[in-house]
Amino acid sequence: MVADLLAALNQQDVEAALACFTHPRYELVGNQRVFDGADQVRRYHETTFATFPDLAFEMIDSHHSEGSMVVEMWMRGSHLGSRAQFPATGRRFRCRVAAVFQFQEADLMGARYYYDTGTIARQLA
Repeated sequence: MVADLLAALNQQDVEAALACFTHPRYELVGNQRVFDGADQVRRYHETTFATFPDLAFEMIDSHHSEGSMVVEMWMRGSHLGSRAQFPATGRRFRCRVAAVFQFQEADLMGARYYYDTGTIARQLA
């Protein structure tokens, strides 16, 4: 399920990414934001892909436990789209990420991403 999610994200297929979840929920710990439910997660992905049209994730390692899976990965992309207060720089970033995927039995219920927003900001400045 997590491999399917990462493949969908790398293809920027928002609907396929949402289909991986029983209940889509993203928590971005680095910037203290939560997106709960399909509509919020869909808007988050659409906005993110518009800002970083080549955003991609590369799995480094994974660790399994009962009820969760922790994935270490590289997140990278080019800042080609502008947002309010965040003009495009054209620069690339690469940041190591840890993500905790929560399961209820076989159902993917949410994802909690941990990364250093300063690492990304310094590379884009």
